[in-house]
Amino acid sequence: MASILVTGCAGFIGSHLAERLLLDGHRVVGLDNFDPFYDRARKQQNLRACLQHPRFTFHEADLRHGLDALVDALPADPVEVVVHLAAKAGVGPSVREPIAYLENNVVGTTHLLEWMRLRDIGKLFFASSSSVYGNTPERPFREDVSLLASCISPYAASKLSGEQLTYTYHHLYGLSVLNARFFTVYGPRQRPDLAIHKFVRLLRAGEPIPVFGDGTTARDYTFVLDTVDGIARGVAYLLTHDQVYETINLGNNRPVALLELIEAVGQAVHTTPRLAFQPMQAGDVDVTYADISKAQRLLGYAPQTTLTDGLQAFVQWMDQTEPVF
Repeated sequence: MASILVTGCAGFIGSHLAERLLLDGHRVVGLDNFDPFYDRARKQQNLRACLQHPRFTFHEADLRHGLDALVDALPADPVEVVVHLAAKAGVGPSVREPIAYLENNVVGTTHLLEWMRLRDIGKLFFASSSSVYGNTPERPFREDVSLLASCISPYAASKLSGEQLTYTYHHLYGLSVLNARFFTVYGPRQRPDLAIHKFVRLLRAGEPIPVFGDGTTARDYTFVLDTVDGIARGVAYLLTHDQVYETINLGNNRPVALLELIEAVGQAVHTTPRLAFQPMQAGDVDVTYADISKAQRLLGYAPQTTLTDGLQAFVQWMDQTEPVF
């Protein structure tokens, strides 16, 4: 089994991934800066199980602070694969704070890549985003589509920049890379700013749900454990392949319209939603829709969780962690 560094390990996806990699028998080195985007206590709760595991070690550090911070924070023991999940996330906030997103997602990623080069760590799984596709007209989105003029938010631009950086390090230094574009991941531990989390809170408070646009915008909702399975398969792929550079979609291959999602969330909490229509938000795309055939071919990736089952799992988790209104 391998030693895996997971950046952003205290977050929504990262904490689930760390648990999965430990179950798979790996040693996991976790790194997180506890970005104040949401409550630190939530992230500490996410890590509770991992911190009790003998093959897990945790280090608090901020990738923006440069090589010295990484050298000081991280142990000298061997790391065979880095899974880089740490990022400032969210399309809307990136429109309001573009510099913060470039500092975290581009400068921070560059510092990590330099640390890997100096430590001679040759394998990277990089978490990108479906946002890089923007409003690309060809659907479902294929990894080989041109993205020259696709980014319509600073967040998307920062993620595409990250992909370009990983290619540069592959070309110059022989880094093996698997870029994975995530598609609207949801489930237990989801960030409180994301739609499903907000919708459940609003429904339980008896408040209307905001609908940006006419409700026909659609997202390829992917349950977190399906995404994590794709990442774990990606780690296995990197451990058995050298000198590779691939980009894949990790989605569910089924867009769900906003009104359909709201209805499904209402059913999960046994409440009939009231709607409040509002203008579209800046930076939002119309549809995300993943072609997952490449991930299926390379990794055997096959998402299993229906939207109904995934929402039920989320609501059950929320019942255990959130006050009931």
